[in-house]
Amino acid sequence: YREAWDKDKTQVSMPSDTPVMLQSKVNALNISNKHYQKAWDEAKAKSYDIRADAIPIKHAKASRDIASEYKYKLTHEKQKGHYIGCKSAQEDPKLALAARAMMLQNDRLYKKAYNDSKTQIHLPVDMLAVQAAKECQTLVSDVDYRHYLHQWTCLPDQNDVIHARQAYDLQSDAVYKSDLEWLRGIGWLPNDSPEVKRVKQAQDLLSDNVYRTPIDSLKYTSVADSPEVLLAKTNAEQVS
Repeated sequence: YREAWDKDKTQVSMPSDTPVMLQSKVNALNISNKHYQKAWDEAKAKSYDIRADAIPIKHAKASRDIASEYKYKLTHEKQKGHYIGCKSAQEDPKLALAARAMMLQNDRLYKKAYNDSKTQIHLPVDMLAVQAAKECQTLVSDVDYRHYLHQWTCLPDQNDVIHARQAYDLQSDAVYKSDLEWLRGIGWLPNDSPEVKRVKQAQDLLSDNVYRTPIDSLKYTSVADSPEVLLAKTNAEQVS
C-alpha cells in the first residue's frame, strides 16, 4: 500500500531557479568563511611593496624610539654634570649635606667613638666601687668559703674516740650481720621430722604433675560387647 509513496519520496526534484533555491544559495555565500576571506587570502598571496620612507614605517620607528628605555634616558645621561653648578660633587652644598646626613644615620660610624672609648677606662685603685667589688668577690669566693681550719688530733684512749668507735661498730652492716653469717649452715632437721614430712606433703599437693595427670599417660579400653558397639557393627553390616 505504501510502496509507491515511499518510492516517490526519494525522487523529489525542484527547479534551480525558484526563489527558495536562489535565496538558499545567497545565504550559503553569506555564511561561507572561505568566501568571506577570499579577498584576504588573495592579498596575502601577493608580495608586499612598502618603502622605507613610508609614513607607517616612520611612525613605527618613532614609536619604537620613544618607547625605548635607552632613548628615553639618553638626554638625561647627557645632561648629567651640567646642572650641578659646581666643579665637583664635593663642592655642592646639597650633596655635601646629604653625605653628612648619611654619615650621621650610619650606626657604625655613630658608635665608633663609643666603641673606641670603651676599652680605655681608667679607674683608681682606691675607688669605693672597686673596694666594694673586691669585698663582694671575697665573700662569694669558694676558696675562702671552704677554708679548712687546723687539723684536730685525738688520743686513742680518749672517751670520745672510744664511744665513737662503739657507735660505728653498732651501725656497721658487717658487724650487724656477722652473727647471721656465723649461724648460716648450722641449722639441720632429720628426714623423718614432722617439719620435713609436712613440707613434702605440701609439695605433693601443690605439684601440678600429680594434680593434673596427663591424658595420654592413661590407657583406655572399650568393652567389646557393649550395646553401642553391637549396634554400630549391625548398622555397618546393613549399610554395606
